[in-house]
Amino acid sequence: MRFLEEFRDPVLAEAIVARIAGLVTRPWVLMEVCGGQTHAIIRYGIDQLLPDSVELIHGPGCPVCVTPVACIDEALELARRQDVIFATFADMLRVPGSDTDLLACKAMGGDVRTVYSPLDAVQLARENPGREVVFFAVGFETTAPVNALSVVQARASRVDNFSLLVSQVRVPPAIEAIAGSPGNRVQAFLAAGHVCAVMGYWEYEAVAARLGVPVVVTGFEPLDVLLGIEAALGQLERGEARVENQYARCVDRNGNREAQNLMKQVFRETGQSWRGLGRLEASGLKLQGRYASYDAREKFALSGVPSRESGECLAGDVLTGRIRPYECPRFGRECTPDSPLGATMVSGEGACAAYYRYRRNAGAHRA
Repeated sequence: MRFLEEFRDPVLAEAIVARIAGLVTRPWVLMEVCGGQTHAIIRYGIDQLLPDSVELIHGPGCPVCVTPVACIDEALELARRQDVIFATFADMLRVPGSDTDLLACKAMGGDVRTVYSPLDAVQLARENPGREVVFFAVGFETTAPVNALSVVQARASRVDNFSLLVSQVRVPPAIEAIAGSPGNRVQAFLAAGHVCAVMGYWEYEAVAARLGVPVVVTGFEPLDVLLGIEAALGQLERGEARVENQYARCVDRNGNREAQNLMKQVFRETGQSWRGLGRLEASGLKLQGRYASYDAREKFALSGVPSRESGECLAGDVLTGRIRPYECPRFGRECTPDSPLGATMVSGEGACAAYYRYRRNAGAHRA
């Protein structure tokens, strides 16, 4: 409990806010990359405590939210097959595809099962040798090592009826795409601490130097976020642009080398489509070498599955910070957690879900 209670201390929070107020001399715009940080900001009202000159923009930091509609439609195509058991984490069940979602597919007879780990899906394949088991491998670098481990174990135990539908994304190319996009207003980034716990932060150093933007590795408790904001603003005020590690209790520069080596053994970098950002080169992962036979897209020849984006949902604009959730005309009306129109209202880390849960709307939000 130590690192929870200490990093939620309201007296310390007031002191950090006071330091920030004394530090800032001009307007600045920061983006928190991770949806967990977004929820901390909205839940604790961190953005409302900051000086008016400091603006926080919510980034695309939720793998459920950035998974493109085309990938959801591929999942639905597989889940409808009689010979397939489709295994997924529960947070993907209600993400809309072009016409429906996995939960509705399950209700219509598709064998869709929720699991807690891809290793559970490997066990399902062992127990059902007459059927194909596909696991929906969605996530940032945090989930890639255990997804890699699942195919290593499947291959070692000769479980050939197991495969992955991969939608793994890498954070550094997304930061670079946002910072280099036309009309970008973001001047510094709060990087996701859990991603950096796996990958380290050395890769961000070149991004910060090349684009001239500070990147501060930040945790998820309210004081973590405030300290990350303070560090980013300090760099901006001093005219610096480097990587700074606020989350040193969990992150070091090199990250988890064993996990990284496992990822390199199983995956290679590839282009990947992101909801809101489009296709970004080297921002995804693809099974390679002796593990390529566990790629569900290849095994089931999934190329060309038709898909279309919803004309009602503005999730792409929310994910890139072009609008706040309450600026969508359907927010809290046609689109709620009980009847979501898009992934940002479905996901527990989605910005729309955070604004809805903590009753944040235009009237409650400080402009």
